[in-house]
Amino acid sequence: MFHAIVWFAIAGLLALWTGGLWAVDALAGWSAAQAGQVSVGAAGVPALQLPAWLAQWVPPEIAASITAALAELAPWVDGLLGLLPALAGGLTVLLWVVWAFGALLLLALGVTLHAGIALWRRRARAAAATANPAARLAQAATGLPR
Repeated sequence: MFHAIVWFAIAGLLALWTGGLWAVDALAGWSAAQAGQVSVGAAGVPALQLPAWLAQWVPPEIAASITAALAELAPWVDGLLGLLPALAGGLTVLLWVVWAFGALLLLALGVTLHAGIALWRRRARAAAATANPAARLAQAATGLPR
């Protein structure tokens, strides 16, 4: 019975692992496809400003330097966003390699727990047989394995 519980739990964890990684893959693919359509150009930089509640706590010189830094980084970010759709295929392969590694770890956990339960049951039977000599003699008389 314990073996069935262990393998049912491992199967459930494997299903959660597969579904979670599939969702991350779908979300990453969707966001990479959408990112290729977005352009950060110089017109998009002024839209990236501090929230009003935070702007009152930040000195205007620092806010101006942050805006200038964003303006300088805009071409680099725009080029990176253009590459994201091409990188989405590699990301999918990487995610499924991670899935395979996690699935192997879950299966190794299942095998380890299965072997541990078998060892525990074998030791319990041996302890019961040594604690009760009459049961050991009856077991030997019937020819049942220990």
